Amino acid sequence: MAPAFTISPEKRAGKLHFLYRQLFVTPPPVLPSHADLTGKTAIVTGANSGLGLETTRQLLGLGCKVILAVRDEKKGETAREALAHSQKLVSASMIEVWKLDLSSYSSITDFSERVKGLDHLDIAILNAGLWKVTESFSTTGYEESIQVNYLSNMLLTLLLLPIIKAKKVGSDAGHIVVVNSDVASWAKFEERESKPLLPFFKQRMTKWDDAERYGTSKLLGQIFLSELAKHVPSSAVTVSFANCGLCRGSSLSRQFTGITRHVLDVMYGLIGRECGVGARTFVHAVTTLGQETHGQYIEDAKVQPMAPLVYTSQRTHIAQTLYEETMSELSFAGVQGIVSEFGSH
Repeated sequence: MAPAFTISPEKRAGKLHFLYRQLFVTPPPVLPSHADLTGKTAIVTGANSGLGLETTRQLLGLGCKVILAVRDEKKGETAREALAHSQKLVSASMIEVWKLDLSSYSSITDFSERVKGLDHLDIAILNAGLWKVTESFSTTGYEESIQVNYLSNMLLTLLLLPIIKAKKVGSDAGHIVVVNSDVASWAKFEERESKPLLPFFKQRMTKWDDAERYGTSKLLGQIFLSELAKHVPSSAVTVSFANCGLCRGSSLSRQFTGITRHVLDVMYGLIGRECGVGARTFVHAVTTLGQETHGQYIEDAKVQPMAPLVYTSQRTHIAQTLYEETMSELSFAGVQGIVSEFGSH
């Protein structure tokens, strides 16, 4: 059943409402009295800084063991030491650092094979992503924002599904949360009618628009994950996508320089949240919120409307095309078999 919202998708997607949320809405912290993750294990990608680091810190505070999945293991070890030092009651054995490079399919499949060796896995928060200032392409041929933010994160989601189902502790559903963004609602997504669709993202844009491409990469995630949720029972693994809002201290805008960097710094200073505040929504998604979030968008610790496009008559055609093409693109990893094992609702 679709959730009942107190705000329309169009109003929530507006820039004024974005500013309102940034300035006047603060998700509450998840306290140990609200949730106990003792005995559970989580993976957090992009965990060596910013939102990933703060998410890890909060999970540790709730008793969870956390695997920091990072591209740079040296930076991961530095983060691990900082976390162990700041979390006085946390044993060093509660924090591990594993290598994961989302620009490489082989790194993702190798990572998932290693995950199979864990005794337990209950939670995965897929936080790693990028915002490309200049247009560039991955070794797969896809533009890098689409590759990392969309295709690679969807592959990791699919590979983790059966592992979490098999290795979660207790009868409660496991959780996969993929980090999303407000800008998904602002993407024009002019490629939407293209069929095939994905090959379009192997072509150069007529004029590079970094915000449009980043927003599209997040919109694709909303569409695919809401479709995937139809094939995976929420009682086994609850799959959702969450937005932390604009956060200062996040490494997302690390590639910007010069005047653009200065403008962003001013904006972050005026309306940005602390990363610790933004991370609360991710932690709520795996603790205080339950199966009602399956295939849904979480913002400020509540289920909220996705991008307006998701609720239009075009959605069915776009979702079917995107789902089929994505599953085909990732077929080398046996993803169709993974989904088939779950059956359907």
